[in-house]
Amino acid sequence: MIKKDEFDSIIEPLLDIEEFHELESIEHHGITRYNHSLRVAYYTYVVTKLLHLNYKEATEAALLHDFFTDEVDDENGVFKLRRHPGYAVKNASKYLDLSPLQEDIIKTHMFPVTFTPPKYIESWVVDIADDVASIYERSYSTRRQLSAAGVFLFLVVVNFFRIR
Repeated sequence: MIKKDEFDSIIEPLLDIEEFHELESIEHHGITRYNHSLRVAYYTYVVTKLLHLNYKEATEAALLHDFFTDEVDDENGVFKLRRHPGYAVKNASKYLDLSPLQEDIIKTHMFPVTFTPPKYIESWVVDIADDVASIYERSYSTRRQLSAAGVFLFLVVVNFFRIR
């Protein structure tokens, strides 16, 4: 059974990490990396709980899967995608004694971009949850941009006919 208070109790200690809150100011897929991480953690919690997997460790690792701040700012997109899981593992390890499962989840959440396939079912769940969240977030951002463009076009057309 899915329990919001249980999810909150799993992630709450990690939300006390001051450095993790730096993600609130980093844009990621049209939202903040902080909110993206929360979404991936929640999707992971729901799926792993329903599948009777190790939902606690999977949820913690999912929350920390993009826990990097400026380590890859100067790199191009592909290198950033390939390297950031390693930075996330390094940062997460400062605050959490990562299990082999959690380390694998964070390291392989960008498969196949990172080439190394996940070893555990929980790792696959996070990989897929991250993809689903990213697609949703990008589509939301795109819809917002299209809506703004539509309003702009409408105003141009209205003004065009007012001038005539």
